[in-house]
Amino acid sequence: MIETIINQYKNEKTAIYGIGTETERFLAEHGRALLIEGLLDGFRDNGEIYGYPIMPVSETLSRGVSLIIVVARPGSCKTIAKKIGDFCRVHDIALFDVRGRDLLEDTEICYEFKSLSGDTKQRLFDMASDADVISFDLFDTLITRKVFTYTDVFELVDLRLREKGICLLDFAKHRLYAEKELSKVGAPGLEAIYQLVLKRVGGGFITASELATMEWETDFDVMRSRDAVCNIFRRFVAEGKQVVITTDSYYSEVQTGKILKRFGLSGADRILVSSELGTSKTQKLYEVLKDEYPSKKILHIGDDELADIEKAVGYGIETYRIYSGMDLFEALGGLGIVSDMDTLADRTKVGMFIAHLFNNPFWFEEEERKLAVESAFEIGYLFCAPMFTDFLLWMNRKAEAEGYRQLLFCARDGYLPGRLFKEISSCTNAVYFLSSRTAAIRAGMENEEDIAYVDSMKYSGTSEEALKTRFGISANEINHMEWKKEILLKARAQREFYKKYIEKLDIQDSNIAIFDFVAKGTTQMYLQKLFPCRIKGFYFLQLEPEFMADKGVDIEPFYSDEEKNASAIFENYYILETILTSPYSQMEEFDADGNPVFVKETRTDENIKCFEQAQRGITAYFEDYLAILPDVARTENKKLDEKLLALVNKIKIKDENFLAFKVEDPFFGRTTDMKDLIG
Repeated sequence: MIETIINQYKNEKTAIYGIGTETERFLAEHGRALLIEGLLDGFRDNGEIYGYPIMPVSETLSRGVSLIIVVARPGSCKTIAKKIGDFCRVHDIALFDVRGRDLLEDTEICYEFKSLSGDTKQRLFDMASDADVISFDLFDTLITRKVFTYTDVFELVDLRLREKGICLLDFAKHRLYAEKELSKVGAPGLEAIYQLVLKRVGGGFITASELATMEWETDFDVMRSRDAVCNIFRRFVAEGKQVVITTDSYYSEVQTGKILKRFGLSGADRILVSSELGTSKTQKLYEVLKDEYPSKKILHIGDDELADIEKAVGYGIETYRIYSGMDLFEALGGLGIVSDMDTLADRTKVGMFIAHLFNNPFWFEEEERKLAVESAFEIGYLFCAPMFTDFLLWMNRKAEAEGYRQLLFCARDGYLPGRLFKEISSCTNAVYFLSSRTAAIRAGMENEEDIAYVDSMKYSGTSEEALKTRFGISANEINHMEWKKEILLKARAQREFYKKYIEKLDIQDSNIAIFDFVAKGTTQMYLQKLFPCRIKGFYFLQLEPEFMADKGVDIEPFYSDEEKNASAIFENYYILETILTSPYSQMEEFDADGNPVFVKETRTDENIKCFEQAQRGITAYFEDYLAILPDVARTENKKLDEKLLALVNKIKIKDENFLAFKVEDPFFGRTTDMKDLIG
């Protein structure tokens, strides 16, 4: 409780962060009990309000401030803590919010919700059965955004403006300031906000109305429904309940209606929007709700501890708190990934992660309360796709910068990468190239040194089994002394057969690059002999590059050897590699007409359906990411990607088909259980 903090620091100098109407109320109630030196704000650092000077945070040192109290909504408090938290730690200034929470306290990283109390859906249904009217908050309750915070939308708008050649300096900062400034006296609409923005920046080649439309369209694009809560909304409507939307929003009632329609939320009796009514939830919006339904018992459902719970209770309205995705994320200590979040691209990645993983707020339904994923789709979307997306974007930039017009995506790892690469590359022709390590070796053997090189890669089985698997030669049919001769004879024929296949592809450009996901470079080394030009390899990861140092093979990996050795990527790349593979059988050689010969499929239908589901998750993420971020903002962050990928080892996986998957590597004669890879 804040009273405890006030009593503890009653003889210490204090500063109050925030200059809104909530601060005015706080000062009226508690001002006399504190030695207040001044007020702090994110946008103003001079002037006076409520009888106190407004000062910069740095001035708290010269004034001897020991305590800063942040008077803001919980979500805003977290943002402010990130902004001034390090300053407070360094200078030993306590930082609490208006509810008495220590904003400098580090939340322990965990993967279960045992420390977080919450109500079940059944509790909500019981409360609703006694209510005459059920009111729903909109944002972060029924609808969420695929960005880290709603202010990221302002940066996305800024990027769109710059694409149009319009530069409004410090756009995002002015946008947030205008909203906060106008909210002190009412609930502004978006056009009024932008009128103030343009006034502050001195105008530009755009009107307030056009800016409002651009933000609306940008925001609309990043919205997604919280399905479990939306289903409850639909249930109440179907039961004949009077259902109302009560939302703080700078969008109009018509725009709010479009959001509801997009997500199939029809049947609301009323839509009460703060900007249309000129008052917010922390002002008199609940009074409007009460007046609309006099003598009715109202239940309000929302996520904001202040606006949806405390304020509604103050009007005699029953409440049920829905935890937002951000609430759940922060309850788990941010899963240890926030420290590696530096750019808009990073925040978008984490925002997409939160919107998906914490879409369902009812983690309290199960007694275990462990964070879990249900399906291979989620594994692909949440853990694998961020790393994979960054790799594809890197490879596209590299290929275009170096002028490669043909990029061969080697089967089978190139199946999904090639399909998605075609969505981002306008300059490079992506070709799905039938190959395998086995096929390349069978065609590439020219002498006994080549055979010795292959034999140096130890096979988990007998030499006879290795001979059959790697070279397609049966030890029972030829004399042991003739093996090498037979391998070289077969290789000579296979090179010609392989070339017939390559001719069918009609590859015109002599500037050719090749994709392999994780490899030493063996396949590329032997494929090189089939092309008249030198080929370059773009890899996710190159294993044991020292073995290729003297082989004349040109390879550039996404992970350099130094990065690879300093990261945890080795622990999980096998999972990524397995998920990317084609649903079709491995190609082991070509026939005399240049047609592929495939091995018998050893994976089960369940195996194939499982990783196809994971690939759909990767594809969905990739398309979401591209739709949200323009190319100029797509930056790579391997550290963040690694942390997201590593969560596959820490979050409970419920998809038994995925866990039962066996990862096969026939070239080495090895089989590994997916459970062992995950740990």
